[in-house]
Amino acid sequence: MSGVPTDLIAEADLQAAVGTWFAYLSSERQLAEKTQESYGRDLKCFLGFLAHHMGGPASLKTLRELNPRDFRAFLAARRNDGVSSRSLARALSAIRMFFRFLDRRGILKNDAVLAVRSPKLPHAVPKPLSVDAATSVTADTSAGTHADAPEWVVARDAAVLTLLYGSGLRISEALGLNRGDAPVGRRDVLRITGKGGKERAVPVLPVAQDAVARYLELCPFALASKGPLFVGVKGKRLSARIIQLLMQRLRGAFALPDTATPHALRHSFATHLLGHGADLREIQELLGHSSLSTTQIYTEVDAARLLKVYDEAHPRAR
Repeated sequence: MSGVPTDLIAEADLQAAVGTWFAYLSSERQLAEKTQESYGRDLKCFLGFLAHHMGGPASLKTLRELNPRDFRAFLAARRNDGVSSRSLARALSAIRMFFRFLDRRGILKNDAVLAVRSPKLPHAVPKPLSVDAATSVTADTSAGTHADAPEWVVARDAAVLTLLYGSGLRISEALGLNRGDAPVGRRDVLRITGKGGKERAVPVLPVAQDAVARYLELCPFALASKGPLFVGVKGKRLSARIIQLLMQRLRGAFALPDTATPHALRHSFATHLLGHGADLREIQELLGHSSLSTTQIYTEVDAARLLKVYDEAHPRAR
């Protein structure tokens, strides 16, 4: 099982508890595989630290006797390794979740980890593209492809980027679509399962429907209904790395900043909707955010844009 510690860093009783936790995350919580892998890496790193810190493989008894200083020592060691505050906060969250699971299952109780503060995170504001830039990269993906790229590849890339910007999809959500999900014909809504298994309905613009239809018309592969919608040159599900590299080349072609990534198109979707009067809760539903506070960060982006316009346009601003 991905991320489960080996007997070099954990005794058998602790390995069994970790295995039970992963089964819980998969079957009951139904977390995405990548999320489970992330939790697994963080927990394995923590148990590896304990094995070194305590001088031997950790056990349930080890976890029961930990105090806040031990958790702080782990964070300090990771900080010394150059790990960012965001990654440290994620690791601490995974550890807390594991200890909460152990408590609820009656395996052991130790609230020491709750006494440790999460690292302070920098306040990050999404960096969307302008309307013109977002329109350019989705309408002219050929500027980011090689000169000898097949026409169907250019059409595929346009369809993917248009869905990211037009429907606010995450890149994993767009590339996770199957052929049977294709928004063509009368299908103008996608059912998307996002983070945490949260399902949402996402409208698909006619321009995106046309882009997907053109890609399907040109695609040389026979796509099975339950197989991937977007494929690479070998007919396998398209890798996110291909789209990331495409955006990298488009940045050069259109002189865009380094923040112009596939995910920036999702930010652009939300920011441009807000700027044109969309309700914040409606945007929350479209993005699939579980909390409105996550969506509210886009109000800061829009306010910053208005201030910039004011500063540039008002006759008394200078």
